[in-house]
Amino acid sequence: MIIVLFRLLLLIALAFLIYTAYRFIVNPKRKLDVAREQKEFYFHDNKENTKQNFLMTYKGYDFVGEKYLGTTDHAFEVVTVYVSAQDPQQLQGLEREDLYFMEQEILMRYPYTSIEWKYPINRLMITPVKDDH
Repeated sequence: MIIVLFRLLLLIALAFLIYTAYRFIVNPKRKLDVAREQKEFYFHDNKENTKQNFLMTYKGYDFVGEKYLGTTDHAFEVVTVYVSAQDPQQLQGLEREDLYFMEQEILMRYPYTSIEWKYPINRLMITPVKDDH
């Protein structure tokens, strides 16, 4: 009887470890950290929660986007996004084309939005990308 109980507890512990490993692997914050370390693009957002900011990393730089809800012709949508760098002192090497790429990624997710970059990034933006909507 004790051996069966021990096996059951061992099986429960193994299932818990597998579940914990799965949760670790699919954690979006971990994916954001991995993309930052590998200097890749990653966009972390909860589209259902417009009050929650999105996080974005590109070429090792971290950005935060503040979403603001408004009205369009058809529905309530995110109409304004303010994007700022988490650490503006680390932006050395960021180019205007990188900002255009990130704007396009934001516009794919929020097609009715206007994007405003906060200081010091807005000093680099001479000709902002216009949305056709």
